[in-house]
Amino acid sequence: MVLLWNLRFSVSTPFPQVIVDTPTSPVTSGLPLFFVITVTAIKQVRLPFLECGYEDWLRHKADNEVNNYPVNVLENGRRTQKESKKIKVGDIVEVLEDETFPCDLILLGSSRDDDTCFVTTASLDGESNHKTHYTVPDLESDLEVLNATIECEQPQPDLYKFVGRMHIHKDGQEPAVRSLGPENLLLKGATLKNTRVVYGVAVYTGMETKMALNYQGKSQKRSVVEKSINGFLLVYLCILLSKALVCTTLKYVWQNQRGQDEPWYNQKTQKEKEFLKMFTDFLSFMVLFNFIIPVSMYVTVEMQKFLGSFFITWDRDFYDREIQEGALVNTSDLNEELGQVEYVFTDKTGTLTQNNMEFIECSIDGFQYKYQDSRTELDGFCVTDGPVSKLQQKAGRVCCAWVGTSLAKVVYLCFYSVRSTKAGQGVGFADQVDGVDVASAVEQRGFIASSPDEVALVKGAMKYGFTFLGLESKSMKILNRNNKIEKYELLHVLNFDPVRRRMSVIVRSPDGETLLFCKGADSSIFPRVRQEEVERIRMHVERNATEGYRTLCVAYKRLTDEVFARVDAELREARLALQDREERLVAVYNQVEKGMNLIGATAVEDRLQEEAAETMEALQSAGIKVWVLTGDKMETAKSTCYACRLFQRSTELLELTVRTLEEGGRKRGEHVVSSNYRSLFLQICQNCTAVLCCRMAPLQKAQVELMVKNSKGNPITLSIGDGANDVSMILEAHVGIGIKGKEGRQAVRNSDYAIPKLKHLKKLLLAHGHLYYVRIAHLVQYFFYKNLCFILPQFLYQFFCGYSQQPLYDAAYLTMYNICFTSMPILAYSLLEQHICIEILLENATLYREVAKNAMLRWGPFLCWTLLGIFQGLLFFFGVHCLFGNSALQDNGQVFGNWSFGTIVFTILVFTVTLKLALDTRHWTWINHFVIWGSLAFYVFFSFFWGGIIWPFLKQQRLYFVFANMLSSVSAWLVIILLILLSLLPDILWAVLRKPRGPHAQQVDAFLLLERPLSSCCPRPPALTASPGVTEVFSLLFSPLSWWCGHCWFLNSLPFPSLLLAVSPDPHLRGDTRQLI
Repeated sequence: MVLLWNLRFSVSTPFPQVIVDTPTSPVTSGLPLFFVITVTAIKQVRLPFLECGYEDWLRHKADNEVNNYPVNVLENGRRTQKESKKIKVGDIVEVLEDETFPCDLILLGSSRDDDTCFVTTASLDGESNHKTHYTVPDLESDLEVLNATIECEQPQPDLYKFVGRMHIHKDGQEPAVRSLGPENLLLKGATLKNTRVVYGVAVYTGMETKMALNYQGKSQKRSVVEKSINGFLLVYLCILLSKALVCTTLKYVWQNQRGQDEPWYNQKTQKEKEFLKMFTDFLSFMVLFNFIIPVSMYVTVEMQKFLGSFFITWDRDFYDREIQEGALVNTSDLNEELGQVEYVFTDKTGTLTQNNMEFIECSIDGFQYKYQDSRTELDGFCVTDGPVSKLQQKAGRVCCAWVGTSLAKVVYLCFYSVRSTKAGQGVGFADQVDGVDVASAVEQRGFIASSPDEVALVKGAMKYGFTFLGLESKSMKILNRNNKIEKYELLHVLNFDPVRRRMSVIVRSPDGETLLFCKGADSSIFPRVRQEEVERIRMHVERNATEGYRTLCVAYKRLTDEVFARVDAELREARLALQDREERLVAVYNQVEKGMNLIGATAVEDRLQEEAAETMEALQSAGIKVWVLTGDKMETAKSTCYACRLFQRSTELLELTVRTLEEGGRKRGEHVVSSNYRSLFLQICQNCTAVLCCRMAPLQKAQVELMVKNSKGNPITLSIGDGANDVSMILEAHVGIGIKGKEGRQAVRNSDYAIPKLKHLKKLLLAHGHLYYVRIAHLVQYFFYKNLCFILPQFLYQFFCGYSQQPLYDAAYLTMYNICFTSMPILAYSLLEQHICIEILLENATLYREVAKNAMLRWGPFLCWTLLGIFQGLLFFFGVHCLFGNSALQDNGQVFGNWSFGTIVFTILVFTVTLKLALDTRHWTWINHFVIWGSLAFYVFFSFFWGGIIWPFLKQQRLYFVFANMLSSVSAWLVIILLILLSLLPDILWAVLRKPRGPHAQQVDAFLLLERPLSSCCPRPPALTASPGVTEVFSLLFSPLSWWCGHCWFLNSLPFPSLLLAVSPDPHLRGDTRQLI
């Protein structure tokens, strides 16, 4: 759209007026342009010739704060302060608790006894949970005498990969080599937590840090309204060129006729070339008619978007007391796009669910255990008359193994930091282990974990009497049910990755056995254990998944000394490799994680978000198709979809799964989103009311969203998520929504809009989105319409002035028309209009379909507005022309001239376009009254003031006393009033004679007349309540529905009133429906 505006600017700028003798002064065309550029610069919309602004200055200020941040550095045994931008590779940096790392560091020392530190990386990957990092082992405690060399890979953006080696040099000894991995790397932008102080050596600084390498500017998103404006601008640009071409042609046709040559006092210059004269005349007509292109609309649209975004921020219904935050608008350019959404892509965990895990039960050796009930369930049946004591004994034996496994997994995956929850208690609670009461430990302990699942599992283990006490010198301490401490020496950690979908630890038990404990998804664990053990657990896993629980399988394996020695050597060798380290480690992991014994499985519940079901049902009733994209297994995700009413029990489910092919002795999976099946997959999905995609990686989510986005018709898509794994999907969609959840703020920072809960999406789309689209659509159509009414009489006037480029209006009117006389009423309308009350929009979600697919900015409505503008322009000009059949319109016989003619036309024009907007207004506030009637009063006052004083800076004053003389004529008054009424007659007849159309019109009328009295639906302001008779007359004339809704008082719309109700599904949508998984 900027390109078209630039083309418009090239016509309206004073440059053409320098090379040709134009009919208007450079100020007339240059002042509106200067106004546009000034407002645009303030808002910082980057025009090609404007590359700096307020937002650039703010970014520069923020950069300086970061670059000049003071950092403590150890140099020559002394602690000195440096600016963060002056840190160089090899500097040893000191970082205190709650400070942010100024560069990428290798952890050398920590104040914690276990040589670890806790870090949050919410600013990098969106994960707000604590991550554990480790110091390089076997280092000197005194860093001043440390002499070492680091070899590492070249800077690369992957946050989770780092390969390096440290050579520690000592006098008279061979250099000791230590492997460096991502667990030793502290990333710039991360924050130190629960650790008093750490020391690290800088390895990547400046633009080589992983944070800098991951920076990616947001792509410019364009709304469907901007695309429609571009099309309309092209039409009006063609009209402008056609008018200039027609007038130029007719001018020379008329002058070449006999007797129509120029008069004797203005003879032609024979030396002038005919072609050059025609070209300059063409440019003159272009300048004269250029006001048909609404240049001020660009500013008004930007102001409407910017100011309108505050209504979302101010809405109290979006305020969440738990986090004490409301909605956030990061991109105001997409407000109207919220009313055009056709597809919603949503994450499951943390979006549809609360991401607040609670341990439910565990299944061990075919037995199912619940803390709430002492009864034991065997093979799906509840046994109450058996020997409970024996069952408890068996439960104690296997539960011990399960708890050991769970805790071993939790310890190295997230590491607990035990702290007191009561005032005055220190963090040394873990040292008091003998005689500790378990209930007291559960009550007083707080947990820090890398995911909510881990916290839920440890709390579940504590319910069974097993308490994790912490890690000391690579020894895990567990308090068992007998209040005895068991110590497990941690030997190796086999890290989790999304491909393996499991992780393991190798520990040495108190009796000297070497054990491998493994936890992971059932699809990853079952193939690596004995199949006879699988059958006893599979039923419970599948049932828990069907009930919507998150399941986890646990296995173990005893390692002989020979096997452990071999595995230990292979792991150490692989970790020291600089090339292909990950591949070599995975090969060792896969080799040792074979032939394990299955212990059991756990079930953790992630409850639905508040009003998630009502929100999803309302979106479907609005004609929006919802796709759930999750990494969870199918059974768990399917249960969640049933719970939130995306799936109905009575509808048909189609399941598309990955097909495994055997090729050359190896397996290959064919995905449905591959090129071979993409069109078929898309065709099936688009005929379903809801789609569930499981086991999705973050990149696959974005690929599925892109596939739908680029499908036939280019539907408007919206993505919503709460974690860093949803960022790619959020950035890919037309509109990205971030949830302010428990997975950090990465999704919020990369989104266009952020809301605290999923339930707020209903009002954001059905109310705010609907109204924003209607407002801006009316604004766009109105601007083109009023400018056509403005310029058409100017075009017609050329047929009566010999095509002499004589302007019809005074230069002041040309300048002030779009800036002052008609700008504020439409801006107020586009901010405050509510053609339907908020309550009705929320209770009748099907109304969202009425404006879907850009219904108000199609070519049909545009043609109607254009025809209306042509009709009124013709009426303005020829109506006044008929009045001037007798030019002696005053009692003293004084005749009116051409400036009186133009002033009468302009007066009718201003009053007509303003009163039309008043007729279109349904939601009257004091602001609407002020700007509408105030604009008309300002026009009258300005006309008297401009024409009533002799201005010394003007060479010629065309309107001196013209406006006052015009109003002294009764005929002029009569024509002005008559032509205004005739111009508004089509709108009045349309409002009175039309019948409500559409499948939902009767439903809304019934709601207004029967269920919701006028006073309760939309309270009237006192000024309107005082004159109910006038109100009823206008309600009969101008559409009862719209006018009654128009009494919603402005104070009740800031913020919008709260009303969230369950909406019944649309019977038309549910007639023949299918869901796809």
